[in-house]
Amino acid sequence: MEILDSAFMQRALLAALLVGITAPAVGIHLVQRRQALMGDGIGHVAMTGVGLGFLLSTSPVWMATLVSIVGAVLMELIRAWGRTRGDIALAMLFYGGMAGGVLLVNLSETGSTGNLSSYLFGSLSTVSQEDLTAIALLAGFVVLVSLGLRRQLFAISQDEEFARVTGLPVRALNLLVAVTAAVTVSVAMRVVGLLLVSALMVVPVAAAQQLTRSFRATFTVSVAIGVAVALTGTATSYYQDVPPGATIVLLAIGVFVLMTAAAVPLSRLRARRAEATAAAEAADCAIGLPPTRRSGDDVKI
Repeated sequence: MEILDSAFMQRALLAALLVGITAPAVGIHLVQRRQALMGDGIGHVAMTGVGLGFLLSTSPVWMATLVSIVGAVLMELIRAWGRTRGDIALAMLFYGGMAGGVLLVNLSETGSTGNLSSYLFGSLSTVSQEDLTAIALLAGFVVLVSLGLRRQLFAISQDEEFARVTGLPVRALNLLVAVTAAVTVSVAMRVVGLLLVSALMVVPVAAAQQLTRSFRATFTVSVAIGVAVALTGTATSYYQDVPPGATIVLLAIGVFVLMTAAAVPLSRLRARRAEATAAAEAADCAIGLPPTRRSGDDVKI
C-alpha cells in the first residue's frame, strides 16, 4: 500500500492506533464520573508543557506529560475540596495553561506559532521516532492501569461512597484516574491535537453506550470505535490533505449519529422481548406453574 511506503505515515498510523486504544479506555471512566470535559481542561494545561519543552529545548511530549499530570492532580484536588469557588479556580487553571503555552513558545528560540499549531490540532508529518517512543511508553502505562485496575476504577466511577465503604482507597484511585487522563492527553496530542483530544476520549464512549448495556461491552466497543476512527481519519488526512485531528473527531461524531439511529429500533426490539417474557411468565403463574428459565437449554421448573 502506498500509505505504508512513507516512514512518517508508518509512525503516524502507529501513533493513531495507540491513541485510538488509550483515549476511550480512559474516557469511559470520565464519562461515568460526569467529567467529560476534563480532558479538554488538561489539554489547555498541557500547552504550558509544550511551551516549556520548546523553551528548554527538551521533548515537548515528555514536558507536556509532566505539566499535565500536575494540572490534573490540581483539578482533582479542587474537585474534591473546592466549594463555591471551585469552578473559578478551574477556569483560571485552564486559561492560564493556554496563555502560558503561547507565551513560552514565543519566548523560545526553536518554537513558533506553526509549531504550536501542530500540537493544538495534530500533524502527521511531525510525528518523530522520539515522539512515537514516548507515545508507546505512555500508552503502555495507560493500558496497564485501565486493565489491571478495571474493577477498582469501575467501583469509584459508579459510586464513590460505596467504594469508600468497601475499603477502596478512593482518593488515591481518583488521583490515578486524573494522572491517567493527563498521560492520555500527552499520548494523543501529536495525532488529534490538544484542543480536540477530549472529543476522542468522550465521543466513542457515548456512541458505544447507545447499543451496549454493560460496562465491559461499552469498554470493548468504545475502544474498537476509537481505533477505527483514528486509523481511518489518519489515512483520510494523508489522501485528502485535511487536518487529522478534525477528521478523526468528525468521523467519531458520525459513528455516534449512526449508533444513535440504530439504537431506536434496537430498544424497541428489547422492549418487545421483555414484554413477551413477562407475558409468558404471567401465563405460567396463571396455571399454577413457577416462572421458567428460558435460555435455549432444557427448561427447568
